[in-house]
Amino acid sequence: MLWGCWTWRLAAEVHVTQLGHPKVRSGDRVLRRHWTDLPVRDRCALDGLPVTGLERTVVDCLRGLREPQGIVIADSALRIGARTEVLETVLEESAGKRGVVRARRVLAAADVRSESPGESLVRWFAVDAGLPALDLAIPVATWLGAFWLDLGWPDLRIGIEFDGAVKYSGGRYGEPGERLLAEKRRQDALVEAGWTIIRVTWADLSDPERLVARLRAARERARARHTPR
Repeated sequence: MLWGCWTWRLAAEVHVTQLGHPKVRSGDRVLRRHWTDLPVRDRCALDGLPVTGLERTVVDCLRGLREPQGIVIADSALRIGARTEVLETVLEESAGKRGVVRARRVLAAADVRSESPGESLVRWFAVDAGLPALDLAIPVATWLGAFWLDLGWPDLRIGIEFDGAVKYSGGRYGEPGERLLAEKRRQDALVEAGWTIIRVTWADLSDPERLVARLRAARERARARHTPR
């Protein structure tokens, strides 16, 4: 959080890395202390507060968190500027430790192009279910102009749009009614261009199995349309 990474459904528990043996108080359910040798490379300070470096922070999170939580952090860390080569080095140095295999899998799926936690989660739920990797920021030409889809499978002309409620909340996003009308015209233009558009909201992410079922069904329909008769 101090580094500015996205987060999703984190517990209240805080983990602290210490260079000396921690004095553990029994029954402390908020703070967990870890006694770890921390290379100078992995030490940093933010506003005077000592913290682990961005790459070390990411690897520690990926090792300890569930995959959906990890992919949100990893994607945003890459956007902030986390260096892939340092992430890989930290992982190599952590070989044999708990959670490293999970961390490698999540990091392999991380993508700097993800523009929101919602997009990251949709992508993870799809790949975790065995679906082909989703492309990001897909350009589509329509009669109304060129649009960019959040995610999708271009080969099947399937686009996935993540709808966070904030873009219809007014303010700098514009008048809600006008925004909805513009979104409808955009949707119509994409459909007329031959694309299937699947809209996903935060509520949909609470039921990954149902979301994956929708994605599978869309792929089956698209393949049926593209199969010569």
